[in-house]
Amino acid sequence: MVASHTRPHTATAVLDPDDDRSERPAARIARPRTVLRDVGPAYLLNGVVGLIFSASGPVAIILAAGAAGDLSAAELSSWIFGVFVLNGALTAVASWVYRMPLAFAWTIPGTVLVGASLQHLAWAEVLGAFVLTGVLIAAIGLTGRVRAFMSALPTPIVMAMVAGVFLQFGVDVVTSVGTDPVVAVPVVVAFFLLSCHRALRRWMPPIIGASLVGIAAVAASGQFDLERTSSDIFAAPVVQMPEFTVRAIVELVIPLAITVIVVQNGQGVAVLRSAGHRPPVTVVTVACGVMSMLAAFIGSISTCLAGPTNAILVADGRRERQYTAALTFGLLAVLVGLFAPAFVAVMLAMPAAFIATVGGLALLGALQNAFRAAFSGGFTLGALVTFLVTVSDLTVLNIGAPFWGLVAGVVAAWLVERNDFGASESRP
Repeated sequence: MVASHTRPHTATAVLDPDDDRSERPAARIARPRTVLRDVGPAYLLNGVVGLIFSASGPVAIILAAGAAGDLSAAELSSWIFGVFVLNGALTAVASWVYRMPLAFAWTIPGTVLVGASLQHLAWAEVLGAFVLTGVLIAAIGLTGRVRAFMSALPTPIVMAMVAGVFLQFGVDVVTSVGTDPVVAVPVVVAFFLLSCHRALRRWMPPIIGASLVGIAAVAASGQFDLERTSSDIFAAPVVQMPEFTVRAIVELVIPLAITVIVVQNGQGVAVLRSAGHRPPVTVVTVACGVMSMLAAFIGSISTCLAGPTNAILVADGRRERQYTAALTFGLLAVLVGLFAPAFVAVMLAMPAAFIATVGGLALLGALQNAFRAAFSGGFTLGALVTFLVTVSDLTVLNIGAPFWGLVAGVVAAWLVERNDFGASESRP
């Protein structure tokens, strides 16, 4: 379950809610001894589950997008290297400095968008759009008004978008029970048995027990298949030169920037705030822009603050120790990037039901909190419209449903629930 601690602690950043430029870490950087004291089995496993969750389906999306553009094996390897190594290093550094989970990944909707564009754009043109997207994201962050822009969106509407995005992950658990009960049913049963027994929870967190039972079920069923192995072990970055063309800039830069700042970072910030953290929005935005520029030169797509992954990292334990889950995730991501071909082979060998079930159960508490935040106060109609549009998988102008869910929800709230805007502005 998502941590519900609400009292302030010294490990979070000191922020002026009206000014993004005061985002300085409140505590001194944690010493190795402090990190070792704060780490624990639940945080380590959340980091591992977050990595598994991030590196299964999303990697397949990258491979599918690369196939649409007829990318070479070296280009695909460099892409995967970049999204894991660069974002993993950024995650580890940011989470260590701010002592809160700040997991960075790559924009999945943006990857889908790029896959479609690669059918008529050259890879170098797409890389040029990646570079300029990073420039635009960093420039918006440096204005110092990112927080004000995000605050203009009512929290219930943002959390309704998060609920809509997370819903499919919960549905996937049910689907897995039907398609592969040998693996999924033991995982679900173990999770709920441990969740309902307080004494057992103390020595075996539910997601840990469920994962161990799932691994045993996979082994017993003989579904671990390593036939599709790669002869390559180490991935290597390939420096690639971008090409700047008007058609690629018009088609990709604005949609990618909107996806990163509003949709992806909006999810990540909302998830962390709901868990009691106060993420440094401007620092996150600028970091996403700078990393996106660097990643483009080795063929990797734009960086973002990961919503589902951060939800997994804050799913258990004390808030002030959850940064160790992000450190685990970041360091493992770097290793995965260095051994990308071997990792992909192992992930392909695991049955899809295992990944879907463990990841969905890890997000169950976050999904519950998202629904509670979306529908327990004002803006309920706007939140409902946002939720419905988000789960509809609507795509307009190559921009996905989460963004249009926000737009539709705000419009509906402004037309029907205008008094709620005044009430939210009057709160201290």
